[in-house]
Amino acid sequence: MKLEIRDMNDARVVVLTGEIDLRHSPTLRKTLMELMFERRNVVVDLSGVTYIDSSGIAGLVEAYQMARKGTNRFVLAAISESVRRVLQLARLDRVFTIADTVEGALN
Repeated sequence: MKLEIRDMNDARVVVLTGEIDLRHSPTLRKTLMELMFERRNVVVDLSGVTYIDSSGIAGLVEAYQMARKGTNRFVLAAISESVRRVLQLARLDRVFTIADTVEGALN
């Protein structure tokens, strides 16, 4: 997994590429939790993610729950087809705010 953080508009955009599995999910979780504590809006760009397992999904869910408790927005954007299937299987596509593009998530 490769992780990059960009500042765009009033949000932090987390760009993820590669596989998010048990080996990489602690890094993802730590990064997302730190961003949640900043009380900034967060957009997670998943366009480059080729695989995500339950540990990666758990990190996204935890960040989403923390955002709901605060005042910041947490949006998944540009979801790859493999991630979309996992979210649909878990019915989390109905829980997360999902945007087709990063730009759309920022509006």
